[in-house]
Amino acid sequence: MTAPLIPRLSVIGVGLIGGSWVRALRLAGQVGHVVGCGRNEDNLKRAQQLGVIDSYVTDPALAVVDADLVVVAVPLGSIGAVFERIVGHLPAAAVVTDVGSAKGAVVAEARSKLGERLADFVPGHPIAGTEKSGVEASFPDLYRGRRVILTPLDETRSEAVELVRRAWQVAGAMVSTMSVAHHDEVLAATSHLPHVLAYGLVDSLSRWTDREEIFQYAAGGFRDFTRIASSDPVMWRDICLANHEALVDALERYSADLDALTEAVRQRDGERLEAVFRNARQARERFLAMLEG
Repeated sequence: MTAPLIPRLSVIGVGLIGGSWVRALRLAGQVGHVVGCGRNEDNLKRAQQLGVIDSYVTDPALAVVDADLVVVAVPLGSIGAVFERIVGHLPAAAVVTDVGSAKGAVVAEARSKLGERLADFVPGHPIAGTEKSGVEASFPDLYRGRRVILTPLDETRSEAVELVRRAWQVAGAMVSTMSVAHHDEVLAATSHLPHVLAYGLVDSLSRWTDREEIFQYAAGGFRDFTRIASSDPVMWRDICLANHEALVDALERYSADLDALTEAVRQRDGERLEAVFRNARQARERFLAMLEG
């Protein structure tokens, strides 16, 4: 029997993202023993019952023993502490990757905490997810046809990059690479900004004096637009703080456009409104065509 791509996998932070990756690797027969690690033992027991992991520990240092690949899938605010805990316990040939949504902050922690093992670190970010969280929400097809961005460093070993690339491809993902800074700029606009807007809108409406009637008569468009406001608040707090510079720039640019749109409504400038709406519809149609292509 051919050996799996990853004989022993360590997943630190067993939730939707890490759990779905494991499920995909298992479905493809490309992972052996999976060790889960986290602070909540009940969650780890549930992950084991679901067949996502084979065993678990609560100490990251113990989780990486004999690991071929270590996936750090904890909130961004906790990633530095995990790096610091595992660095002295990694096997010589182990590769480390992460799934964080803001790469600049992760790389800064890696440079600070991983030392000589920086060459074995492959920063990564799967552009996939749902508004649900936790290992019970994980499923093997989460990454099928979705993009995963790797942002390897100058120091990163090519063999480490290739292992992580193949592991994501096995899960059905389309893998690309880009610089850390460019990643954070792009994701600030396409992911972080929309989440902040959705949270902000719902929060704002919840404080209006007639909020109960507002939500009572909200239609499907409101539900669709605000779906992502059901995402994990702690995770998104950490993302906003970690990528604050790029996100502030995106917010300021959007705010300027919103001010112009507000003025168009105030002036009853139908021509301007229609131009904005037509451009938006065409841009979205091009985006959907790219996804389907």
